[in-house]
Amino acid sequence: MISLADAYHVVAATVPLYVTLILAYISVKWWKIFTPDQCSGINKFVAKFSIPLLSFQVISSNNIYKMSLKLMYADFLQKLLAFLLLIAITKISDRGGLKWIITGLSLTTLPNTLILGIPLMKAMYKGEAVVLLAQIIFLQSMIWYNLLLFLYELDAVNKTRPTAAAPPSQGSGETDTAREVQSKREEDAEPRIKRKMKVMLILVTVGKKLIRNPNTYATLLGFIWSSIQFRWGLHMPEVVNQSIEILSNGGLGMAMFSLGLFMASQSSIIACGPRMTMVAIGLKVVLGPALMAVASLVIGLRDKLFKVAIVQAALPQGIVPFVFAKEYNVHPAVLSTAILLGMLIALPVELAFYFLLAI
Repeated sequence: MISLADAYHVVAATVPLYVTLILAYISVKWWKIFTPDQCSGINKFVAKFSIPLLSFQVISSNNIYKMSLKLMYADFLQKLLAFLLLIAITKISDRGGLKWIITGLSLTTLPNTLILGIPLMKAMYKGEAVVLLAQIIFLQSMIWYNLLLFLYELDAVNKTRPTAAAPPSQGSGETDTAREVQSKREEDAEPRIKRKMKVMLILVTVGKKLIRNPNTYATLLGFIWSSIQFRWGLHMPEVVNQSIEILSNGGLGMAMFSLGLFMASQSSIIACGPRMTMVAIGLKVVLGPALMAVASLVIGLRDKLFKVAIVQAALPQGIVPFVFAKEYNVHPAVLSTAILLGMLIALPVELAFYFLLAI
């Protein structure tokens, strides 16, 4: 049973986030301290500097040799199911395309595990759950945030790529049959060749952009150091470790500050409107846990492992996806609203899932 002391620890983890957000909000809305360009620069600092260092710290501190394979498989399957479902929805509704798929994936499958998740899991399922949650955090930082960046870059390239005009056909009334057949084959093959060339050009362009992204190097170096550290018991020099911690510990705080700055620039705190707010909360609170339940049953998770998987999927929206959404300008208003309301309802929602799973 969750004690009052446990509930206090959850609240204590949540309140500082709101303090940071409110300070950022009033610094723009009332005090006029930051200009729009300065706000954009702060978000870029978070996206290109704080988040990569935070990713390195999270990945390098996780023991990759003791991860639960079943939990990993369930996490992969949940993301795959969400991706396929969102593709089907966008095809049926004929709106949004890749932008809404990216936003839907963030809402459905990327919860705030690092700040709210750890005290909640510790209160509900004790120390073993914290270890399992650390593995989920590792997968988010190592795989899913990088996949999210890939999709954002893919969307950006799709908006800017030039459209090639089809060459005019030059027909002749006296062309023999053999030449007509050959010409027809070339015309049929040409669109396929052009399509392949476009795909390759898009992938090369996206790849070059990702290579220049600091998060790519942070996750790779974090994985390498984790494999070395937990294999041979080596430790990073204290001066290096402290240098990384000083900058990375402020990553989530700066992300919340950036969120507050963005909300202050909008005409309303609920920036995406009531309809999209309900959709966002529904994706986070209902669809995310439901897909994780399906994935967990398919993979065969049982007992505490099953409960931890479901409860962490119902956690409020993660802050890092908002930073990326703001950087690429892909529905940041939807994610900002989901974070704000999600943290407000986090404790009752998590308790509801906790008691439901205890039945």
